[in-house]
Amino acid sequence: MVNVAIVEDEDAAAAILSNCLDKYASTKRGGVEFSVCRYHDAVSFLENYRSRFDIVFMDIQLPDLDGMEAAKKLRRLDSSVTLIFVTNMANFAVRGYEVDALDFIVKPVEYFSFALKLDRALERLKSTAEQEIFAKTENGTVRLKSSQIKYVEIMKHSIVYHTTEGDYSAYGSLRSVEQMLPANWFVRCNSCYLVNLRYVTRVSGFTVTVGGDDLSVSHSKKREFMKALNEYIGRGEYV
Repeated sequence: MVNVAIVEDEDAAAAILSNCLDKYASTKRGGVEFSVCRYHDAVSFLENYRSRFDIVFMDIQLPDLDGMEAAKKLRRLDSSVTLIFVTNMANFAVRGYEVDALDFIVKPVEYFSFALKLDRALERLKSTAEQEIFAKTENGTVRLKSSQIKYVEIMKHSIVYHTTEGDYSAYGSLRSVEQMLPANWFVRCNSCYLVNLRYVTRVSGFTVTVGGDDLSVSHSKKREFMKALNEYIGRGEYV
């Protein structure tokens, strides 16, 4: 089941998107199913937001809070959800890189174009399929999803998992954690940090910003780290 949010104030436009999803589900092989929630504005969408959606279709021209500003707020709440703009303002939509938007669809929405964008979104979901690890902490074993982990830090003799749900201190070595996590996501920026590339928002000199935290990049790891990040961007998993 793929959980989808449609944030669109126009009933007709929202209905077209919903119909496109129905058509896609009925014509594509593999038995994909969609659970759809429609929101009339961005304010109600963001209110009490929980990270339960896989894909968000966001109109840019929305009342009270426009789609671009809403997307910025969304990214502070959920850095991993796949975001697709739906708009008749194509020139504005290309700024989607600012909020890690996967793509944009120009109104009026046509099914062929929609299906191509949705194919790409579903491929991203497959490539980021959840992998779980079990961290042994002082308070017991914690199960962590790889998508929740922003970066892993070695601190003295402990491992600290910096996640979207908080920080967890556990026993183990950075090397052992590295072997458990997907190599196309997680890369070392120095000997102390293992970084989830999907949370990288900026690289400046020898500093990388990961989930809002600034981490140092060592001279010896810089080339390898940038190569991995560029490959990650090239796969379409990062915009």
